[in-house]
Amino acid sequence: MRKMFIDSDSGYVPKNGQIVCGDVFLSEKMKNENRLTAVLSDGLGSGIKANILANMTATMALNFTINDQPIERSAISIRETLPVDPVRKIAFASFTIVDTEFDGQTRIIEYGNPQFLVFRKNKPLNLERRYLADEQVDIVEFQACREDRIVLFSDGVSQSGIGRKDLPFGWETNAMTDFICSTITSDPSISAHQLYKSIVQQAVVNDIQKPRDDITCAVLYFRNPRKLLVCTGPPYDKTNDSNVARKIKNFEGHTIVCGGTTAQIVAREWGEEVVVDMEHFSKDIPPISHIHGIDLVTEGILTLGKAAELLKYGTYEQAETTDPSRLLVDQLLTHDYIEFLVGTKINDAHQDPNLPVELEIRRNVVKKMAYILEKEYLKETELKFI
Repeated sequence: MRKMFIDSDSGYVPKNGQIVCGDVFLSEKMKNENRLTAVLSDGLGSGIKANILANMTATMALNFTINDQPIERSAISIRETLPVDPVRKIAFASFTIVDTEFDGQTRIIEYGNPQFLVFRKNKPLNLERRYLADEQVDIVEFQACREDRIVLFSDGVSQSGIGRKDLPFGWETNAMTDFICSTITSDPSISAHQLYKSIVQQAVVNDIQKPRDDITCAVLYFRNPRKLLVCTGPPYDKTNDSNVARKIKNFEGHTIVCGGTTAQIVAREWGEEVVVDMEHFSKDIPPISHIHGIDLVTEGILTLGKAAELLKYGTYEQAETTDPSRLLVDQLLTHDYIEFLVGTKINDAHQDPNLPVELEIRRNVVKKMAYILEKEYLKETELKFI
């Protein structure tokens, strides 16, 4: 099987009245090994104590797996390390470990969490389980295919709405499966980010907008990589203008141009016009523009800088918006392989000492953005300077 891209994302909502979530999701992509490891841990209860225990569990599981410790031995070691609640006689944290290679070979270890779900062709996949440690640790191994989705969640999802007349036992597996299948059917290319958000939002609705437990969901999606080219800044040598325009024209994927001068260069070389969107404005940065054949055209350094901050601090929420920085972030998170084509001609305006300190030169902003996308969002990036 050819290499696939694994789109992975997660989201959570703390228990009503809590600031800190007692669930933790960690993941690590090992490029040299063509492998992705992810862990969802649920600390007993809510708040700081639960978060610390879940963090400890998830970190141990991730490090064991990254260092190629046998996954079965790792799971048992974690289970035996965890303290046990003296009253309820259960461990202070549960966990699910996913270890998958880019060719689809996947192994999942589960202890105490609700059973994960796997969807293939918009239908749930029944997988054989084997058990360790007095049948308390489950192991599932299977070959993932393109368009498969793995859905992990804490009991805040499966028990959401419990006690309601229409959900006496919570959001049971059959009802949740039907919801996910319907969501995928209505949007077959839905990203991991969009799917987990739909599940979390529905769990909150089940709890009538006041979660009774920490709600966490993570989704892994096996697919062909979605490619994006972000071109920003004029080339150092003006003779390269035509090469930049040709590169954008021939790129097999979506394209974004950031910067007024860059947009003018592309429009001139293509024989097109730059049309500024005068109907929608953001109070912080200039509006978007339009060039026929380009998916998104924005202002340059201000938009890039704000987008980098949204990514860094996790303050971005996907929504219907005309804010250029949020539209840019939306595209970055939707795609898997992102190539940045960065012009190195100095813009004199960026050397103005009256501009904010945060206004770094273009290449540094793009380097920071690429690092965040790689480290925090598991994207593959490539930087080319011209």
